[in-house]
Amino acid sequence: MSTLERIAAEAMNLPAADRWRLVERLMSSLESDDEIARAWAEEVERRIDAFERGDTSATPVDDVIAAGRARIGGGTA
Repeated sequence: MSTLERIAAEAMNLPAADRWRLVERLMSSLESDDEIARAWAEEVERRIDAFERGDTSATPVDDVIAAGRARIGGGTA
């Protein structure tokens, strides 16, 4: 297993709110434009807050991919 695969597997075991925070950190590390980075950080915080209030829920990525494949007739890989 590659380092990337190991890190991704570990990240998927985090609670959803922590995964959002990880996404925020990764996205901010890629952004060179402060305005864009600020906008993403605000959006991530808005989504985390909504999740923590129970206003939204998380769906496992495997479920989302399977549903998408089923809609386009791709089956499973």
